[in-house]
Amino acid sequence: MGKRILVILGHPATESFCGALAASYIEGAKTKGHEIRFISLGKLTFDPVLHNGYRVKQELEPDLIESREAISWAQHLVFVYPIWWGAMPALLKGFIDRIFLPGFAFRYREGSRFWDRLLQGRSAHLLTTMDSPPWYFRWVYHMPGHHQMKRTILEFSGIKPVTISSFGPVRGSSFEQRKKWLEKAAMDGRNA
Repeated sequence: MGKRILVILGHPATESFCGALAASYIEGAKTKGHEIRFISLGKLTFDPVLHNGYRVKQELEPDLIESREAISWAQHLVFVYPIWWGAMPALLKGFIDRIFLPGFAFRYREGSRFWDRLLQGRSAHLLTTMDSPPWYFRWVYHMPGHHQMKRTILEFSGIKPVTISSFGPVRGSSFEQRKKWLEKAAMDGRNA
């Protein structure tokens, strides 16, 4: 029996190498009978700014309501996005700010420093592109964007395990190299 997988494209442009990676992942996952839903953040209509933090409830736009339902439905989340300035694009961060809210992703405990992880029972996979070599991002920059997404967002909300596939450097890569990366994304989908 296949998994319910939600693929979220965090690159603002669907027609991008990240979009091609997402499509390859989906193609691979479908060959193993997984049920797939897809969200392209660049096609959604929503305000990515959480204007008042958690002090005042900000109503969700229809696209965010549908996205929240898709996250609730999913057993496995796949985020596909580029690393820009060491982390995710602002659009993806805004999406997370607006959806991963108290009462949905986590709940603080009254009188305690601890919290409840409300998205437990799900796993995730990150497919990230970068113009730096992945080894340089790891050993020199210490992977700030990977730590942010894996530890302080997904695992904070109870989603684990979280695995990561990094592709780069994209800038200057050959057609053959990109083809190998697309095949790797398809294999990740088959192995979900």
